Amino acid sequence: MAALPWDSVLAHARGTKVLWRMWRGDPAVNAYIDMWVTPALKQRYGIALQAVDGQGAELVNTLVTEREAGRGRGTGSLMWINGETFSQLRREHLLSGPWSQVLPNAQYVDSNSPIIARDFEQNPEGFESPWGTVQFGLIYDSMRTPNPPQTVRELGEWIRQHPGRFTHDQSFGGVTFLKTLMYARAGGVAQFQNAFDSTRYRAGRDSVFAFLRTVSPFFWRKGATYPPDVAALHRLFANNEIDFTMTNNINEVGSKIRLGVLPPTARALLLHDGTIANAHFVGIPFNAPNAAGAMVVANFLLSPEAQLEKARPDVWADGSVLDKSRLPDEWKLRFAQLEQTARALPADSMRKYARPEVSPLYHERLQADWRSTFRHASP
Repeated sequence: MAALPWDSVLAHARGTKVLWRMWRGDPAVNAYIDMWVTPALKQRYGIALQAVDGQGAELVNTLVTEREAGRGRGTGSLMWINGETFSQLRREHLLSGPWSQVLPNAQYVDSNSPIIARDFEQNPEGFESPWGTVQFGLIYDSMRTPNPPQTVRELGEWIRQHPGRFTHDQSFGGVTFLKTLMYARAGGVAQFQNAFDSTRYRAGRDSVFAFLRTVSPFFWRKGATYPPDVAALHRLFANNEIDFTMTNNINEVGSKIRLGVLPPTARALLLHDGTIANAHFVGIPFNAPNAAGAMVVANFLLSPEAQLEKARPDVWADGSVLDKSRLPDEWKLRFAQLEQTARALPADSMRKYARPEVSPLYHERLQADWRSTFRHASP
């Protein structure tokens, strides 16, 4: 399909169905896809989009199973992926491509951004298309904690002074927090850039684990158990059991307040040591039954209209992957108006403290080592 004129891709896609495997763990994300993207695709292109749950290792295992069963055509045509999963899919040769460079809306992508141009230090090489950006941060209650810690060192002191009032989850967000600690305690992200290095990893891991051994006895439930995911972490925070929660999308604090997930006095916090930012992507499986439809969906997700809609704080508050200077004047103005009124944190502050992801092997190894060393089964 990538070799065809775009009009031909549209013709092949019209009237078809696209099954999209994606993370379905957030009501705001689900509403954006189900209530806005899906109807728009049906109206404009006659595409019936069906979003179903599927992420991480599950995606890889499904495709490996389909390949081993000799299924020439799989069940899904599009996947929501990033860093760690992209690396696994590429190693197993489970992605179609290259294709993303031929999307008409790819001309607007901010290709100069290291957060967007590299996926956990990997060159996407046309095998995935970006569609959003996020940045990790802490969330605190301005009434309970009017003067929150600003650095990792200050956070450690705060935890020891407030036993039982801090924890992190066991999923992707929790590992991102651990990587934040690793960057900060090793002198910055530059120590881990330019491919995985086992010596640097062991030094970084040991430093993080030394820090955790001093503070985890002061965690919620004395570090004997950890919430399974960020939704559970949010509930502990909202129920006043802990004083901080976390998010991989720090811009979403406002939308979570409106949904009643977080209290009205919740505020976003970027640690001054730096917070990890990354982009999320969509990929097409090697055995996609509808590659043309998947490409049209990916292109629509890159449209200024779709990017602006999901950036709205009352929709999702997801970051855009577009370079605003490349947009037509009408869309430049609309994005400027949104950024003036909608961000939970100033854009310049987010850029100042943003740190890129490094090789996905750091994530995989740190997650596995933390689980074998610290994790206990959740109740």
